[in-house]
Amino acid sequence: MSIQTSKIELVKMILSIENAEFISRISDFIKEESVDFWNELSSKERQEIQKGIEQLDNGQRIDFNDFLKQIS
Repeated sequence: MSIQTSKIELVKMILSIENAEFISRISDFIKEESVDFWNELSSKERQEIQKGIEQLDNGQRIDFNDFLKQIS
């Protein structure tokens, strides 16, 4: 059975459930299982992203076309 077929079958099963509490538990489970990309980054990558956000917050921006000119 392909992953797409499995997903469709799972959706069919979920659609047939009338128990709101059970649906809520399924939803919570899916949310908990979802991977947050931030947790997959190294501390160096996180620091670089934070630094970029701080620079943007402080108005330190460069036009994209100007950036392209600098790196070419």
